[in-house]
Parts: sequence; structure tokens; C-alpha cells
Amino acid sequence: MAARIAQTTGAEHTAILGLGVYRPARVVTNDEVAGPINSSDEWIQTRSGIKTRRFASDSETVQSMSVAAARDAMAAAGVAADQVDCVIVATSTHLLLTPAIGPRIATDLDMTGAAAFDISAGCAGFCHAIGMASDLVRAGTSQHVLVIGVEKLTDTIDFTDRSTAFLFADGAGAVIVGPAPEQGIGPTVWGSDGTQHHAIRQSKDWMEFFAEIEEKGVEAVRPYLTMEGTAVFRWAAHSLEKVCREAIDRAGLTTDDLDAMIPHQANGRIIEIMARVLKLPESCALANDIEEAGNTSAASIPLAMEALLRKGESKPGDTALLIAFGAGLSYAAQVVTMPAWKS
Repeated sequence: MAARIAQTTGAEHTAILGLGVYRPARVVTNDEVAGPINSSDEWIQTRSGIKTRRFASDSETVQSMSVAAARDAMAAAGVAADQVDCVIVATSTHLLLTPAIGPRIATDLDMTGAAAFDISAGCAGFCHAIGMASDLVRAGTSQHVLVIGVEKLTDTIDFTDRSTAFLFADGAGAVIVGPAPEQGIGPTVWGSDGTQHHAIRQSKDWMEFFAEIEEKGVEAVRPYLTMEGTAVFRWAAHSLEKVCREAIDRAGLTTDDLDAMIPHQANGRIIEIMARVLKLPESCALANDIEEAGNTSAASIPLAMEALLRKGESKPGDTALLIAFGAGLSYAAQVVTMPAWKS
């Protein structure tokens, strides 16, 4: 007789138990970034909805920002380090191919021995990680999962590139996902469209860069983040309504049940279009952290979540739709219950 493999059983319900964020100290105005791209504050605000953004200093790293946000998330959740057995870091700006930054963050948080890994799904990474974390806890693989969305995009930007220099910024957000009395994380609706891979990309791969160094020496230009803004705008504006509606439907809700919508903070105009096509009720708060924080990619949803809570536009226990999209093109959405947060 063949041996039988035991099956683990986890929590029946999961939720986001606590939220923490880290915003870099330096606030950067549109006037500061406008010069090198021959632009203006008015042009930037009209095109993106951004008024200011945060740039990290040399001492504010992907690792240090993640640790700071994670400590606040743990405090808000009332969860100790020895209760967290998995760390998922969503980022595209840890600029070492190996090792992942997750294990170093876990060790800084006294979680040595916890599973720890990075995922790369662009701006949709945080929502991907939330779905994975919820499934891990429900399957019994993990007790509590620390999910971090973090970016230091200023390390990847060409500040003379008119399509990206004014958009991107830095920051980190973290949450604890764990067991809960009632379901607080709906089914994740996710996917990708590789036909649009060119829309957000690194300008050249590393092998091309190394070949240029060998051929040209110091004249070689390093890779930068590039984006075809019009292509991304059209794809997002016309493709994401279905994803949002499916996430709401799979959660067993309607748009009238939503207290808040927290989209990836990519562009103020995209946010407005998404809210309009979904016909959200007037009582539904709409996250607009891009105005003060810029586009922070995988960090944008937890940062926007914190902004809604801090400003009193939403409160713990509210029902919120999360929707994110980015490089790949990748996308993910789920309905969640708003967590406790560390002010």
C-alpha cells in the first residue's frame, strides 16, 4: 500500500490584521522635477494629478524602509515576531538579482527561520502578495504572513526622461495577514497580458549593458525604467473594469457595499475613470494618495490605505476594493476589510 501524505488545515477565515507605512522624509515638489524635463507644475498636475512626492535619501533603503513599515504593522496587529513565519516582499527595486531582500528583512525583525522571499509583479505586486498570504494561512502553511510593498524608484529613474521623471517616488507599506473570526480578504482576481510587456520595462537588459561596457567603456548608459504612458493609460482605462467587477462579485458583494476603493496610485486620471465606470456610491471613499506621494509602484496601495485611515476618510472594518496593475502587464484585485493601523 502506498504511504499516505498528511494534509494540513489552516484558518477558516483570514484578514489584514495591521498596517504600517514608511514615507521618506524628503518632500519633492513639481517645480523641482520640472526643470530637467522642460515642464511645469501645471503640466504635471494636469497630466498626473501629482503635486508632491517623496524621495528617499541614501540611508533610506529598500531594507530600512521595509523594516520600519513592518514594525508598525506588527504593532498595529498586536502580533509578535515569533508569530510570523513567512515574509513576502513585493518590489521591483531591490537591485541585486540575488539574494532576495526578504531574508535580510526577516532577520532584522528577529524572524530568522521564517520563510522569506521576494516577488516581482510590478505595481500589482502588493495585491499578488495579499492573495498568496491569505491562501498560505488558510492552507495551514503559515500562521501569520508579513506582506511588504516597497520601492526606491528614484534609483531607477532617468530624471531627464519626460515620461517617467515626474511620476515615480519612494516608500514602503506593510501588513500582517492572519486568521480572523470572519473573512476579511476576498478571492483574488489576477492575471497578465504579456502582449503589453513593452509598455513598462527596463530600457535594456543587463547583458546588453555589460556588452556596451566592453565595447564602449565608460560611455555605456545604464538601464533605466521606461514607460509608454499612452499605452498604459489606454490599457488600464479600458481593461480593468472587468477585473474590479469580478473581484466584487467573487466576494459576494456589489459596488453599493463598498466603503472605499483603493486603486494603485498610477495616475489621477486613471483613478477618476475607474471610479466613474464602476459607478461607485457617493459614500465610497476614493484613495488619491498620488497627489502627495506620487506613483510608488508596489508600495502605493498600502500607502494609500494608510492615507485614507489617517485622514478619517475610512476606518478599520470598512469594506474596500483593492486593484493594481503594472509591468508585465500584470494585474490583481481583491475586496478586503480595512485593518487596524499604526498612526
